[in-house]
Amino acid sequence: MSRVNVQKAGLMTGHKDCVYALTHSPVSSVFFSGAGDGLVVKWDLSDMERGEVIAQVPNSVYALNYYSPRDLLLVGHNYEGIHFIDWHKKKELASLKCTSGAIFDICSLENLVYIGDSSGTLTVVDAEKLRVVREVKYSDKSLRSISIHRDRGELALGFSDNIIRIVSLDNYEILKELTDHTNSVFTVTYNKETDLLYSAGRDAHLKIWNAASGYEMMEDIVAHMYAINNISFSPDGKHFVTCSMDKSIKVWDSATFRLLKVIDKARHAGHGTSVNNTLWLEEALVSASDDRTISAWDLEFNL
Repeated sequence: MSRVNVQKAGLMTGHKDCVYALTHSPVSSVFFSGAGDGLVVKWDLSDMERGEVIAQVPNSVYALNYYSPRDLLLVGHNYEGIHFIDWHKKKELASLKCTSGAIFDICSLENLVYIGDSSGTLTVVDAEKLRVVREVKYSDKSLRSISIHRDRGELALGFSDNIIRIVSLDNYEILKELTDHTNSVFTVTYNKETDLLYSAGRDAHLKIWNAASGYEMMEDIVAHMYAINNISFSPDGKHFVTCSMDKSIKVWDSATFRLLKVIDKARHAGHGTSVNNTLWLEEALVSASDDRTISAWDLEFNL
């Protein structure tokens, strides 16, 4: 039986509103957060007491993405579009008003940036030419989450109409619709090593789909008491975590889908309100919450 030892490595404070967005940087110990206060902050796990404000926008930040081709940070500015930020110089290089809705997710692949918003539209932006190259409206409900499977040439899109749409990276046509969730789908993510798609949302169910067999549903797990906001994989892909409105983070085995650990306030001095996002770095797992804080966790797996 696998055992997981959990230690709280630190607490990062400074945001004045709920923290929603997390993304990595090219430095293994450095990551970025975005919150309802409009602040985008750089954190370093080697010095968790001091965050550095990289940018500030007037509206909430629900989505961030590290754009590796140009070493830039992409900031989803609700109702205004995206900002291209030189995070080293804390300077905005460009902005693009590509949507008038709330931006819930941003992903990037090579020169293309994929944006999901509250209108149910996928917006594709050429980041080098700074122009919109495609807009496809799939639903009247919000597009909440995007995951890219480059090898399969597919995008998985999670919507608030309860549907996951698998679309082609070539022409953005719908290849498959997965309709088993009974409420909004908040998070979709591929485990590319195993060709599996993981999804979760307001119905508190964790569902696992086999992309190689036409997205047959392999598992349907009642994983939390309330909405699941995010799924994040460990760097080696052997484990993943779910985080929830029920204030907990749960640690799972990727091979067996077995629950290994619950991280919460009572047992580990966890968050006191909804856990909105997680990011699994080489050094630690980090989690962001409605309580305006970010926690860092050291996880040790003993087989």
